[in-house]
Amino acid sequence: MVGANYAMAEDAIATDDKSIETIDLLDIPHHVAIIMDGNGRWAAQRGLPRAAGHSSGVDAVRRTVRAAGEIGISYLTIYGFSSENWSRPQLEVNHLMTLLKKFIKRDLAVLHSNNVRVRVIGDKFRLDAEILTLIDEAQRLTADNTGLQLVAAFNYGARSEIVRAVRKIADLALDGSLKPEDITAKVFEQHLDTSGIPDPDLLIRTSGEERLSNFLLWQCAYTELIFTDVLWPDFGLDALMNALRIYQNRERRFGDVAVQPKS
Repeated sequence: MVGANYAMAEDAIATDDKSIETIDLLDIPHHVAIIMDGNGRWAAQRGLPRAAGHSSGVDAVRRTVRAAGEIGISYLTIYGFSSENWSRPQLEVNHLMTLLKKFIKRDLAVLHSNNVRVRVIGDKFRLDAEILTLIDEAQRLTADNTGLQLVAAFNYGARSEIVRAVRKIADLALDGSLKPEDITAKVFEQHLDTSGIPDPDLLIRTSGEERLSNFLLWQCAYTELIFTDVLWPDFGLDALMNALRIYQNRERRFGDVAVQPKS
């Protein structure tokens, strides 16, 4: 678990003990995934360029990583850049790439010192050599850490991930390493980008939008979905606690019937 003294930025939030007391620490979701949405609207509301919203969104990542570690979440997956985001204006794409580089360079040492393991999922195609080197460094340096696992989905799209997994399995079948009748859901999952990572218990999307946007489509089959109007740059401990309270008031059935109250 990330220590209570964890601070990756000057504006890192302080733990609100009263807020944490309102949730059941024995019923914390093992894996939380977040679609970080609303940077552009946050900037527009303040008369700022979209780039300012993305920069403030990085501060929200720092706050959320710290909060997740402090309350005992084991896996935190964030949707940093989708495979469809390449269609955005080139200046915006360049800024997002620069922010990723700056985040790794600035925060990797602190993440490592706080026992956070970093993993990046997504298609490495189109990522420049510097980003690939930084990703490799982050994953290598933190590979043996045993605290919070921070999974960053970058140049990620669930449909692309599924297609790539099918191609890997097809190659194994063609060379005789795998019989078609032995292809199971478990075998398929082993060829996804998220191999070895449990499915999310909870997915949060900020900014009021209510869709998955090609994020973890296979993995979210039975994930609890929570949509909040909070714009991503404003997200922090309070918003996370609100989502956890909603999660803890739900009954997860996994396709089964509801538990009937005793008469």
